[in-house]
Amino acid sequence: MTVTEPRVEAPELPPPQVSERTRHERRLGLALAAPAFIVMVFVTAYPLIYAVVLSFYNYRLTDPAGRTFVGLDNFVTVLTDPVWWTDFGTTLIITVVSVAVELVLGFAFAWVMYRILFARSVVRTGILIPYGIITVVSAFIFRYAFQLDSGFVNQWFGLAEFNWFGQRWSSLFVITLSEIWKTTPFISLLLLAGLVQVPAELNKAAMVDGATAWQRLTRVTLPNMKAAIMVALLFRTLDAWRIFDNPFIMTAGANNTETLSFLAYRQNVTLLNLGVGSAVSVLLFFSVVVIAFIFIKGFGTDLSQVRGDR
Repeated sequence: MTVTEPRVEAPELPPPQVSERTRHERRLGLALAAPAFIVMVFVTAYPLIYAVVLSFYNYRLTDPAGRTFVGLDNFVTVLTDPVWWTDFGTTLIITVVSVAVELVLGFAFAWVMYRILFARSVVRTGILIPYGIITVVSAFIFRYAFQLDSGFVNQWFGLAEFNWFGQRWSSLFVITLSEIWKTTPFISLLLLAGLVQVPAELNKAAMVDGATAWQRLTRVTLPNMKAAIMVALLFRTLDAWRIFDNPFIMTAGANNTETLSFLAYRQNVTLLNLGVGSAVSVLLFFSVVVIAFIFIKGFGTDLSQVRGDR
């Protein structure tokens, strides 16, 4: 005779409790962000809605009376045009390369600003100077620096006959370089804020345990900076994806250096084709939303978990 033992079910664990500190910080964050959010909604809601409406029409400013409803035809026209995909690839190259380089250089600058013991204010001010320069001004600086005839870069490197803006890849190099020079200080500021948040006791404990400098960096410092790194990558990726000033000033879109924002500008302002231009703008906005969603869901960091709260 077989005796069947009674089945014992594991007790259900209570759901994790959110600390009062976390609740308070969430309420404070909502209260601080609410006024700016309300203003942004009022300022951007009408242009955004109007752009969506125009994207469903065949509408040119040169023929206001010929405005006709075409449904999704403008989106089909944009997405089936090789120009869109060329500009998409150009924007993707500039974004990936600039953000990757800025992340490495930004962390190096943040480490210098964090560790330096003398003339700290002077060093930090010197690092942040490029970020204080208007993007249009920095674009003109790089344009003149790399000019074929008057640029000093060719004189320095003995490239008197090399036209940086005569080919696609050399033009993209200068555009990306100017973007990196201008916005690396922004990344360094965000990473410096995350670096300050790393408890010094953890590094000291790892040093006592015999961890090397590289091990302390990769196993202690960087994991505790996850939130700051995610915010820096998100902000800079969204900003780089909408790049317009540098290609507009340096090349005017020549040699396949036109970006998605430039394409929207050309359709809306130069060609006065508001229907197709609005479709490009809506697709650009949708791509920004998708990028933000991927970062938040795929690489998102719960700040309370970073602190160790429940």
